[in-house]
Amino acid sequence: MSTLRSGRQLVAAVRALLLATVVLGLVYPLLVTGFAQLVAPGRADGSLVSRDGEVVGSSLVGQAFVDAAGDPLPQYFQSRPSASDYDGAASGGSNLGPNSPELVDLVTTRRAEVASFNGVAPSEVPADAVTASASGLDPGISPAYAAIQVARVAADRGVPAAEVAALVATATHGRDLGVIGGPYVNVLELNLALDREFGAEG
Repeated sequence: MSTLRSGRQLVAAVRALLLATVVLGLVYPLLVTGFAQLVAPGRADGSLVSRDGEVVGSSLVGQAFVDAAGDPLPQYFQSRPSASDYDGAASGGSNLGPNSPELVDLVTTRRAEVASFNGVAPSEVPADAVTASASGLDPGISPAYAAIQVARVAADRGVPAAEVAALVATATHGRDLGVIGGPYVNVLELNLALDREFGAEG
């Protein structure tokens, strides 16, 4: 009798497992994915951004704008640093604390490089220009960081700084829901706008 009961319990448990697997592992994900595709297809597909039919990035993921040697391209606005080299599969911070000598040295070096690259004093370099975000994939920079890059981008492209500044204003987004975070400039969006307005060669 005990063996028969145990057998029935095993069969019931297997049936429950199979049902849960089908419902939660197949039906539910398909329903949620289908709903997302209907309501917000762009976001459901990763908020991918295309140019001339080719995917060039995501509006939600930061990326580097550098040449083959890894040097920043002067005709483009630069993103904030990334501890993961903008690798979505290795998203994360450096895990260095504020008292870490390594972090202090890294920030000091970055500040000098950013100041030199943009022709400004080190004191004018904002914090997000020298520190990575927690994810290492932040797609936006502060308006202050964008502002110190305007003159450099305009000079390299041979266009008026006021026109570049106008594109920065267009690519600037307010706080999420009006209260969360601070205003930010989407770097990919801004750089694509530069190419549309002034040409990709710079």
